[in-house]
Amino acid sequence: MDSLPDAIVQCILIHITNAKDVASTCCVSKRWKESVPYLNRLVFTRNVFDNLKNCSPDDIVGHMVSSINQLEELVVYCPFTGSGLASWLSLAGPSLRRLELKMDDNLIDMKSCSTKLDSIAAATNVESLKLWGVNMTHCPEWHTFNKLRNLEIVGTVTEDSILHAALMSCPNLSNLLLLGCEGLKHVFLELPQLEVCNLDFNGLGNCSLTVNSPKLQHLKVQGCSWIRVPQTRLLRNLSISNTSGRVIFVDFGKLVALESLEMRGVQWCWSAIHKMLQLASEVKHLFMKVEFTGDSDALQPFPEIDIVDFFNSHPKLIKFDIHGAMFAALCQRNSLKNVDYRFMIPCLEEVVVTVRSPLNAEQKMSTLESLINYGKKLRKMRIKILQMKSSHSSTDDFFEEICRFTRMNRRIVSIE
Repeated sequence: MDSLPDAIVQCILIHITNAKDVASTCCVSKRWKESVPYLNRLVFTRNVFDNLKNCSPDDIVGHMVSSINQLEELVVYCPFTGSGLASWLSLAGPSLRRLELKMDDNLIDMKSCSTKLDSIAAATNVESLKLWGVNMTHCPEWHTFNKLRNLEIVGTVTEDSILHAALMSCPNLSNLLLLGCEGLKHVFLELPQLEVCNLDFNGLGNCSLTVNSPKLQHLKVQGCSWIRVPQTRLLRNLSISNTSGRVIFVDFGKLVALESLEMRGVQWCWSAIHKMLQLASEVKHLFMKVEFTGDSDALQPFPEIDIVDFFNSHPKLIKFDIHGAMFAALCQRNSLKNVDYRFMIPCLEEVVVTVRSPLNAEQKMSTLESLINYGKKLRKMRIKILQMKSSHSSTDDFFEEICRFTRMNRRIVSIE
């Protein structure tokens, strides 16, 4: 050990980040122990102190943090107290660039919740902050985190005004992830540097959302009924889903850069679906898994959709992933009987079709055949049969037609 150059020893230690392993290396040799101050990352796993006796986890973490000169990343998954966190960050806060904490907050000890959140203010130069299990029931006493670019909060209970105040302390965020958020009704985000945004709201699915971020490129939203995003010049990837409620209203700017659009949920108002399809005329990858439409709680089937008009309105579409209701809507119209000889689907290369019902087999087969005939660049079609009732009288006929179609186009078509 003593013969190794300092640079080699430090290079090895950089790859030893688990706090338990770091402590063990100190027992290997004096040389290793003297190199610990040059570490820049510490990770305390969930069960690191399970067999600990006669010592406080807060004290051990504090001792290890204080032994490092310039700690840049601290990850703590094990239980800790608010006073313990305040003590560590008072020592390492200015040098920290990345901080990840499993808060394990509960509504019984509200003082500890508040202390933990307020203590984070000591990490003045943090660039990435990740928090797990947060009860943000009061506005955290944060200064402005000017260098913070990435904020991720997973599992939180909070309110509209509190979340807004916390985000105002992070004006330069480029990446925001909020998963499993409860207690929110009207969310307003105004972050001028935001590029990637992933939002997941628990509850009844009736939350409203406004995002005002001119640099936004990727947006994923779950659990909102009303969505407004006026500045979309750079938006390339968009995903909207609502598994608990109904998507009622969408208002987006021009989606000139949009490449990928995902629409998911049990029920969308048809006006919202129609508007998104109109706005996404330049889309290259379209994924649609919406089961029903309707402007009230009553579930309604999709209205008829002209397949020729649809593809003429989306000339750049390369991949089309379509599920039951939308596919059935495309199959209802007789738009393929008198097609202009110049009609073609110019860019379509891959189609994934999910079929649940054997009804209207003739129309469905006609639509599938048309995709083959008019999709000049089509190279792959996957037909997924999902939860189809085998007892239905037309099931055998449908499968016979599907198998015939597959045999005729075996280089392109496959069945799952």
